[in-house]
Amino acid sequence: MHRKHASVFDLPKRLPHYAGYLIATEVGVLKKLTEDVQRPYVVALGGAKVSDKLAVIDQLLGKADRLLIGGGMAYTFLKAKGYEVGRSLLQEDQIPVVKEYMERAEKQGVELVLPVDALVAADFPDLKTKAPANPTTVAADAIPADQEGLDIGPETRKLYASKLADAATVFWNGPMGVFEHPDYAEGTKAVAQALVDAEGFTVVGGGDSAAAVRTLGFDEKAFGHISTGGGASLEYLEGKTLPGLAALED
Repeated sequence: MHRKHASVFDLPKRLPHYAGYLIATEVGVLKKLTEDVQRPYVVALGGAKVSDKLAVIDQLLGKADRLLIGGGMAYTFLKAKGYEVGRSLLQEDQIPVVKEYMERAEKQGVELVLPVDALVAADFPDLKTKAPANPTTVAADAIPADQEGLDIGPETRKLYASKLADAATVFWNGPMGVFEHPDYAEGTKAVAQALVDAEGFTVVGGGDSAAAVRTLGFDEKAFGHISTGGGASLEYLEGKTLPGLAALED
C-alpha cells in the first residue's frame, strides 16, 4: 500500500478494484489510532534506531497522551538528557531532533517516559547459543562507559506497566530490548503483559513486536489487533498518503 508499484497503483485505474478484508481491517484499526481515539492514549515505542521512528513520534506528539520509549532508541534520548550511555546503541546525529521532541512534549502536555534503569553487559549476547549473559542492573543515568544497555530494567518494567494500566487505547511498536535472548526478554515481556492486562483497545504493530509476542508465548487473541502492515502502517501513522489507498479511493 505504501509503494507505487504497478500492481498496487496502476491496476486499479484499469480494472474494477476493491480493498480486501485485511486492508479494510488494518485501515479501520489505524483510524482508531489517528482519528477516533479513545483516551488515555498511550504509545510504547522501542526498536533499535530512533531515526526509524522520528516521523511517527512527530505525529504522535500531537495525538498521544503518553509516550513510552524503550529499546535501543532509548539511549539516544538518555544521551540527549546528558546521561552517560556507555557503548549502548546511539545515534549522535539525532540528538538535536530528540531534544526538540522532548521540549515539544513538555509544551504540549504529552508525558514522555524514559527508562529509569537498564540491564547492561560488556558484550552483546550470543543469539545462536543463547549462553547465559549475566547482565547487571544499573540506573539509567549510571551506565558504565564500558557497558551497553540491552534491556529496560525491573523498575522501568513496573513504571511502564503502570503507565499502560489505565489506557483506553494502546499502540506498541518495537521491542524493549534484545528479546531474542532470554536474559534480555523481560522488558518486552512486561510491556506485552501490560497490553494483555489493559482493558482498553490494544494494537501491536511492526514485525519485531509481532515476532516478540509469538516468541514469548503470548496468545495473539489477547491483543485487540496485531498489525501486519509493517512499513505501510507506520507511514499511515506518520500522516503520509499511501499510493495503494489513494488508488482504491479514486
